Order: sequence, then C-alpha cells, then structure tokens
Amino acid sequence: MKKSNFAALILGVIGGVFFALGMCMALLPEWGMFHPGIVSGVIGMAVLVLDLLIWRRMEGKAPIQLSGKTVASVAVGVIGALLLGIGMCLTMVFAKMVLGIVIGLVGIVVLLMLIPMTKGLHD
Repeated sequence: MKKSNFAALILGVIGGVFFALGMCMALLPEWGMFHPGIVSGVIGMAVLVLDLLIWRRMEGKAPIQLSGKTVASVAVGVIGALLLGIGMCLTMVFAKMVLGIVIGLVGIVVLLMLIPMTKGLHD
C-alpha cells in the first residue's frame, strides 16, 4: 500500500467517525447533545476535506478545478442521496410504504444518472 493511500485511509476513517458520531449526536433527541453533535460533524467534514487535499497533494495531482460539470455532478449526487434517504425514512419511520419506495427508487435512479454524467457513454 502506498503512503498516500494509507494516509487517506486513516484520515478518512477519522473524519467519517467524527462525522457519523456528530450526526447521531445531533439527530437523536434522546442523547440531548445537539450542539456538540454539530461541532463533531463539522470537525468530521473538515478532516474529510483535508483528507482529499492531502491525498491529491501526495499523489502529485492538480487541485480540483471547479467547473459546471463538477458542480452539477455534486448537486445530482446530493439530490439523489437525499431522495433515497427521504424514501427510507418514509418507509421505516413514518410507515408510508408505497410513497417511500417510490421516492427511494427515484433517488436510486438519480444516483445512477451520475455514471453516464461523469464517465460518459462509450461504444
């Protein structure tokens, strides 16, 4: 394993754990830790962004160029993930099975659109 991949692995795990724990702390009212959860989530996101920047630097890659395609890809990914999550919540939490399945499937289709959008269609 290359050093850059190992560093990315370690920082990714640390950032992911902080982010996930922060979201649990913020979103579970039984825990009563909303504000510390937000702080932990922001720390996790910051570590994950630093992880990306450090990994790209260690690999000798150019910084990410923000283009319309990059912004659109991120927006489609966020929308798809939110739709999938909303569908899961509707089915599991609010017992709206049919509506949740439909919205979840729409989210999966939106996420699947990312493949041709980012890689393109080739013969």
